[in-house]
This record gives sequence, structure tokens and C-alpha cells, in this order.
Amino acid sequence: MTRARTAVVVEDDADIRGLLEVVLQQSGFDVHSTDSGVSGVEMVGFHEPDLVTLDIGLPDIDGFETARRIRMISDAHILMLTARADEIDTVLGLESGADEYVTKPFRPRELRARVDAIMRRRTAHQATHQDTGPVEMPSGEGVGPEADSELVRTLNGLVMNVSTYSVQVDGENLSVTPTEFTLLDLLLGAKGHIRTKADLVRRLRNEDSDAGTFVSAADERSVEVHVGNLRRKLGDSVHEPRWIETVRGVGYRAVIGR
Repeated sequence: MTRARTAVVVEDDADIRGLLEVVLQQSGFDVHSTDSGVSGVEMVGFHEPDLVTLDIGLPDIDGFETARRIRMISDAHILMLTARADEIDTVLGLESGADEYVTKPFRPRELRARVDAIMRRRTAHQATHQDTGPVEMPSGEGVGPEADSELVRTLNGLVMNVSTYSVQVDGENLSVTPTEFTLLDLLLGAKGHIRTKADLVRRLRNEDSDAGTFVSAADERSVEVHVGNLRRKLGDSVHEPRWIETVRGVGYRAVIGR
């Protein structure tokens, strides 16, 4: 039996909290809500949600600290809500563990479309985990794209296993967020070809790369932050990259054949 979708809403404004509950219920979620960060973390631990909507301005601990605590116990998709348009708040939110953000005020229809795209992406990952059996990890350093498969990607000591949703560097397991995992998969899967920032934004939305949908500067900036977080976890260098190379003004590509 398929587990019902579950969401936790952490929002101190009662009107917005009620609106979020309605939107998420219309998208098929079992919704639990609270007005504080501390109780939000507790709810996440208890209900194990697929999605968390998180306000930045909370009465006890702020949304950044709440996101950090949630990320320690859950891989739920964190959608941060903010009335602030400053770039620094977006960057801090993403660096705290949020996957993406929505600026208030928001249109319910657009939020629902965003949530539906998030869940399609998560459902695809979960189906991969359930439907595939164990995969033998390849050995060897500096393996090129010829060693990649549908389930395992390897590059310069990095092993990414889609079936077990795991990432290893030189035999050590790394903890990455679902968004970081998706970005890494897209870059390694491109086998050295450039992925533009707009392409990555659209793929994170579960759209075709050539869909032609609008991509804002803020959307591209969020990809930059996620790639920066991923690099930091991998221990990669911007100037002498082992896995992810920046193509200035365009996007990113996997470092192949070095």
C-alpha cells in the first residue's frame, strides 16, 4: 500500500497557515501545522513528512535554525517562505538546508503547481529505490563516462548509487539533500556536457530542459547556492575541480578525463 503524502506547515501567521493547509490538502497531503520552530522540528521527527513549508520569521527560533535542525533528522523537501526579497535571506535559507523558497505574497495556484512538481520528483526517486535491487559498486579511480550505468555513476573516486540514494567519496559516505543529489545526478549524467543554470532550474522543477518556461535570476542564484553547498560537502575546489567545473556565465559540467 502506498504511504499517504504528509506535510508539516511551520508558520506563525494564522491566515497564511490556514491557506497553506488548504492548498496542501487539495494536493493530497495529510497536513500537520504549528506556529513555532521548536514544535515544527518535533512534528517532523514524529510524522516523517515528505514536505515542510517553513516561514523565516518565527516567534522562538528563526526559520534558518529550524531548517538546520530539520535537516539533521529528515530528508523532507523544505520549501522556505519569506516576505523578504533580499538575496542574503535566500542564500542563508538554502545554506541552512532548505531546498527552495517562495516569496510572500504567493498565488495559491502557483504554490500548488510548485508542490506538485516537487512531489513528482520525490515520487520518481522513491520508485527507483523500491523497484531496483542491489547494485554492485564498481571499483577503480578516475573512471570515465563509459563506466556509468543507469544506477551507478562513478568519477574520480566519487560513487553515486541511484538505487540506494547514496554518495561516496573515496569510500566515505556523504549526506546530501535531495536537491543536491538531483543536481549531482544531472551533472554526472551529462558526461562532460555543459548544463546551463536555466536547464538545471527546469530539471529541478521536473520540466524538460527545453520547456522554455521563465527562469528568474533568483532561480539561477538558488542553483549556484546548491552547487556551492554540494561542492563543500564533496570537498571540491572551484579553482582546481575534481568533479564539478564552473563554466563562467553559462553553467556547470562534470570534470571528465582528468
